Amino acid sequence: MQRAVTAELDLDLGGSVDLIFQIATAQNVPLISETLTFRQGERTYTAAELVDQGGSRLHRFTAEAGLLEVRYAATIAAASGPSRFSELDTITYLRPSRYCQSDEVFAQARRQFRGLGGVELLTAVEDFVASSVTYTPGLSLGTDSAVTTLMTGQGVCRDYAHLVIAMLRAMDVPARYTSCYAPDLDPMDFHAVAEAYLDGAWYVIDATRLAPRSTLVRIATGRDAADCAFLSYHGGSLLMPHLRVDARVEDAAGAEDDYTSLVQLA
Repeated sequence: MQRAVTAELDLDLGGSVDLIFQIATAQNVPLISETLTFRQGERTYTAAELVDQGGSRLHRFTAEAGLLEVRYAATIAAASGPSRFSELDTITYLRPSRYCQSDEVFAQARRQFRGLGGVELLTAVEDFVASSVTYTPGLSLGTDSAVTTLMTGQGVCRDYAHLVIAMLRAMDVPARYTSCYAPDLDPMDFHAVAEAYLDGAWYVIDATRLAPRSTLVRIATGRDAADCAFLSYHGGSLLMPHLRVDARVEDAAGAEDDYTSLVQLA
């Protein structure tokens, strides 16, 4: 299944700004082609590429005041390998984090999912979040957490993922946050899902059920959205007048997903 992804960002910088992007596909994603450019008028910036322990590729540079045009495009091959794994993951992704306060939802998770384990637990958590949260673009805030989503019952993909992760960690299942490109996503944007560790492998849980899991393309992996932001900046101010994301399957009409089987994200 060959996929094509693009991202366009226009940033209006108010001064000198330290910029960090996570819009390129992860290190182990099998690429056929890829371009990433940062242009400001006649000037082109060269970013330093940094790879974290999860294989996420970060691009960092300092830009000056003015309109910066960021363009990314990649074609991804059909074949792909397994996602990265280390023993440290099973510790790191069991701990509470900024947006996934598993300690604060511990009591409810233990009541809600008592006696469940394995695939049955993963399915139960996905079903619970899918049925108790309403997808509401524009109403959630960037500071909302799993606890906020549990209380309000509304959010976008990042909120669904945070709640799934918090509930699974509370049930002693390592769970992590993954940002991705998602062909057939509607509305189209950067997407976020959870991954749960079970029997030596990581499996995708997408309680939004808005895109086929088999088509997803990994961008970044971390504890929660704080580790996977598509843009971070320091030391200045900016506005983003234009953002456009696209992802599609090149050689097929797409893939169906019944959201009952286990699916791995490469």
